[in-house]
Amino acid sequence: MSAHSAESERLKGTARYTWGGDEFLFIEIDESMSLAANFKANSMASSLSARALPGITDVCPANASLLIRFDPDVLDPAELEAAARAIETEVDAAEHQTLDTRIVEIPVWYDDPFTRETGARFRSGHQKPDGTDLDFAAESNGLASAAEFISRHHGSPWLVSMVGFVAGLPFMFQMVPREEQLEVPKYLSPRTDTPPLTVGHGGCFACIYSVRGAGGYQMFGVAAAPIFDPAQRLEDFKDFMIFFKPGDIVTFRPVNQDEYERIQRQVEDGTFVYRQAPVTFDLAEALEDPHRYNQEILEHLNVV
Repeated sequence: MSAHSAESERLKGTARYTWGGDEFLFIEIDESMSLAANFKANSMASSLSARALPGITDVCPANASLLIRFDPDVLDPAELEAAARAIETEVDAAEHQTLDTRIVEIPVWYDDPFTRETGARFRSGHQKPDGTDLDFAAESNGLASAAEFISRHHGSPWLVSMVGFVAGLPFMFQMVPREEQLEVPKYLSPRTDTPPLTVGHGGCFACIYSVRGAGGYQMFGVAAAPIFDPAQRLEDFKDFMIFFKPGDIVTFRPVNQDEYERIQRQVEDGTFVYRQAPVTFDLAEALEDPHRYNQEILEHLNVV
């Protein structure tokens, strides 16, 4: 049995349904994150949203689960659970599991002065007080240098597994075999400050801090353009103030200081637009041959 078949078979019919008060139904797909578990959560959320059942006010997929908020005066809880279980059965039975999404290019200034300065102020709460977050990340992954870690970080795409905790903050899961995933522990003691748009990492997840604030993820660089735009000034935010959606595929592109500042000027004058392309994510292909499939996914950006 292939890796894809084994993982999909293991997850069939195993979701756990629990209630949160009168207004929430929580569906746990699995106890740990995987591409298959996240795919099932996103597929169920997408199908449930498409049905537009009266009374559902929000559907929030996460790493390996989804949370549904509803009005019990409009939608009977038993009816909601029955609909969700029917959708789970449909997703499990699908012979070819795909998800229509997009690939997005995120320009990042790695090893920038903003995160380096912040990291230096909080070394007392760090596992490596005499180095940098990038040095620690390289060492934790058995790599020779920070430069090698940076190369590995932007060398393969990432799946946005969930968005939340802070407005617009994406959690991203590297689309490589598990033994190749970058893993870095969080700070021993959280920081009270993190520069806005910091590209961080904790455990196996990458993130981008949408706003300035506290944080505990290791800091590797800063994204050059906003991912949260309450004023909706930029074209990419015309429909919603939050850029990322669960299921998005992200590729990081390294930029230097000059290009970072050029992008910042475009943001200021309202002309910046993210480079992105539609793509159909195929779970079987992603699990069967991730390196080949990643290259195919990245090729979509070359035709826009």
